[in-house]
Amino acid sequence: MIVAIGVGAVNVPVGDVWHIVVHHVTGSGTAPSDPALDQIVWNFRAPRVVLAALAGAGLAVSGAVLQSAVTNPLADPTVLGFSYGATLGAVLAITLGGSVAAAGLGVSTAAFLGAMVAGALVFALGQRRGRMAPTRLVLSGVAVGYVFLSATSFVQLHASPNELRTVLFWTLGSVAGAQWDQLPTVAVVVIVTTVLLTLFGRRLNVLLAGDESATALGVDVHRLRLVLLVLSALLTGTVIAVAGGIGFVGLMIPHLVRLSTGADHRRLLPLTALLGAVYLVLVDLLSRTLDRPNELPLGILTALLGAPFFLWLLRRNKAMD
Repeated sequence: MIVAIGVGAVNVPVGDVWHIVVHHVTGSGTAPSDPALDQIVWNFRAPRVVLAALAGAGLAVSGAVLQSAVTNPLADPTVLGFSYGATLGAVLAITLGGSVAAAGLGVSTAAFLGAMVAGALVFALGQRRGRMAPTRLVLSGVAVGYVFLSATSFVQLHASPNELRTVLFWTLGSVAGAQWDQLPTVAVVVIVTTVLLTLFGRRLNVLLAGDESATALGVDVHRLRLVLLVLSALLTGTVIAVAGGIGFVGLMIPHLVRLSTGADHRRLLPLTALLGAVYLVLVDLLSRTLDRPNELPLGILTALLGAPFFLWLLRRNKAMD
């Protein structure tokens, strides 16, 4: 993260970055001698790098939990429709502008509400006789996602050119506009939810053995699956509300961790959060250095990196045949 903060249109030595960050965090040491460098490091780059780490951790943990909850190795927030719901909420906020502002909603709040609405619909449609059915959940998520996607496309047709550019960049994901006042809420949700989900590690391990085996071992499968889905929706909605639609993180990172450490969720979830944070910080670094002075949306790079991994995973895992 320190290296990522120092690299950009104006490169800042790692030692100077460390000095500035430590001064602002702890209040110790002398004030930075160059106010311009202090502004670049602390007000512009540090918030986006921290947000990238939080977003990567949140999306990766959400993907890992969803894959276990619906017993589908290809599940992630996009497959279950959460991302599409958040996108529709954000696009409505951007295009309606004054009407949404009059209701006290910003883009982030609208995106979060959109993700929650999509999650509620998927939960309702994914039940059969009052019980969560994994296959129905995935199919419901795909169907709800396409409904929200079509609604988003309809709204975009009526957007002005300036609004359309903002919508496109937001839907592909970006942490460029990160501000310090956005981070406390995201940090609390990501950290607390990750800790709570890690505490469910033993039950998640039992869930991998199948519903019948989990029930025989005393686990209320229906209630557990509902709690996991609600926490995942909360995590995804919060992240997408501030960072936009970033795909493949929740699909790719959990599998990389499983390949190296196994499927024990007590280790899997903390390591998934860590690797997801590192991964998205590196992707954000690439997004602002590959095509200087232009900046690429994060979603383009995560798809470029994630799609080949997805195809490799399909070829490697014979159980998916």
